[in-house]
Amino acid sequence: MPETIMARCEAKGLRMTGQRRTIAQVLEDSTDHPDVEELYARASALDSGISIATVYRTVKLFEEAGILERLEFGDGRARYEDATREHHDHLIDLHSGEVIEFVDPEIEALQEKIAAKLGYDLRGHRLELYGVPRKKV
Repeated sequence: MPETIMARCEAKGLRMTGQRRTIAQVLEDSTDHPDVEELYARASALDSGISIATVYRTVKLFEEAGILERLEFGDGRARYEDATREHHDHLIDLHSGEVIEFVDPEIEALQEKIAAKLGYDLRGHRLELYGVPRKKV
């Protein structure tokens, strides 16, 4: 599978206009989980002709094509990340809204064990933890 978002769009036969290319590049460069408003701010800084409606349509198109994954962390905002990123889980800071990505081999093994105990072969999962920072003593 092609590695970049742009290459995957092209491989799926999506028509890639200049504005879609800009949005794809912004997504590719993102190290966080931007929502449409954040994507719009970043894309319009590169191309002032991009409208928020174009960002909404493009994100929906990329999501339907399996290029983006939609994430909802309970704050009323849909956020997005590359659907082909390495597997990871999320810890959401309820005070700041920060999303921390992590991988824990013990959690991964436990999920496999639970699925097997219930008679299933695990094909995927999504884990989201919600918390607040501990008070420093």
